[in-house]
Amino acid sequence: MKKISFIHAADLHLDSPMVGFKHLPENIFTRVKDSTFTALKKLTVTAIQRQVDFVIIAGDIFDGEDRSLRAQARFRKEMFKLSEENIPVYIVHGNHDHLNGSWVHLDMPENVHVFGSKVETMELQTKSGVIVHLYGFSYGTRHVFERKIDEYQKKDGADYHIGILHGNESSGTEHDNYAPFTVKDLVQKNFDYWALGHIHKRAELSLNPPIIYPGNIQGRNKKESGSKGFYHVSFTDLDATMDYIEASDIIWEEVTVNAETAVSFDDLFHLCQTAINGLRKEHTGTLLTFLLKNTQLTDPREQKSIDNELLDLLLEDETEEESFVWVTDLKLTEKLPIDKEKIKTEANFYGELFETIDQFDQIDQALAPLFEHPLGRKYLPQLVTEEKDELLEKAEKILIELLYQS
Repeated sequence: MKKISFIHAADLHLDSPMVGFKHLPENIFTRVKDSTFTALKKLTVTAIQRQVDFVIIAGDIFDGEDRSLRAQARFRKEMFKLSEENIPVYIVHGNHDHLNGSWVHLDMPENVHVFGSKVETMELQTKSGVIVHLYGFSYGTRHVFERKIDEYQKKDGADYHIGILHGNESSGTEHDNYAPFTVKDLVQKNFDYWALGHIHKRAELSLNPPIIYPGNIQGRNKKESGSKGFYHVSFTDLDATMDYIEASDIIWEEVTVNAETAVSFDDLFHLCQTAINGLRKEHTGTLLTFLLKNTQLTDPREQKSIDNELLDLLLEDETEEESFVWVTDLKLTEKLPIDKEKIKTEANFYGELFETIDQFDQIDQALAPLFEHPLGRKYLPQLVTEEKDELLEKAEKILIELLYQS
């Protein structure tokens, strides 16, 4: 029986800058900064422990086209560990770490095989004598919009055929439509497995044949929440098994707690602690967005303490926790929301204000100075419509609180 076993990972984004977290305690900030490297170590340890035949990394190994020396050195160190175990690594570069970037070059060990800018086939004979053909290409430039899938051609002479593709499934609208394809396109190639990259959310587009996005190995912001990792794939003549393995050292989570039953600050504090402890994961840090709904304590002084002291109390014992849960954002909603229609009747100004906000269509112009700044262009992702709407809602709430509730 002809067996193969391999790791499929993608979107490592090593040395991602993790912008906006310098306010964290130093030890937690250091873990966040190093989290992509910690996840990479989990990958190599797993590959060695399970004695896989090879490793596939489907694009965006590095976060930027300049490929920092720190990222290259850390990556090379892990590749040498695999080299010592005679485990070859097959990689394609994606839109973030394309081949046309400018960087100080560090050579990789001989077990690392990099696909060029044209679709090519690499052949591997495993230790047990199984022949595998791997097909793929690296991005020659940052923007690859053509259908590279049309260049993938199956070649005879192998026991298994594996396609590696960093691109966007055509029905997906959340990411740039690089190297677009459809599931039908991939199925028609009659390969045994498709190792995809580019989408940072795990997705199994097909199981026959397996067409898999593993997602990225470490979330980098609250939009990349939940478990992150890679797949250990095993093939026999009869079937394929895919074992998903968590890799991230830091996990982003969001929780909503209904605080309607809390009548005192002490009630509310214990309710929050219970929610936090329910999210705690052994040996893993959690960065948490916490939404408290229906917070209306009996004592006005205690209600005021929510804004002034609750967050500090929740964070007090987390600094020294290996399995910390650090609340990065605490959002409150009151049991009795502001009645906009009632406010309109009190002064014409409020009606005009709400109408102006409802009809406001210049948010892109308002945000332009931020995104035109060199640091903004480099680090800030473009906002989707839902995020722009959320900014407007927050701005409206702040205006109401400043003008009406002061």
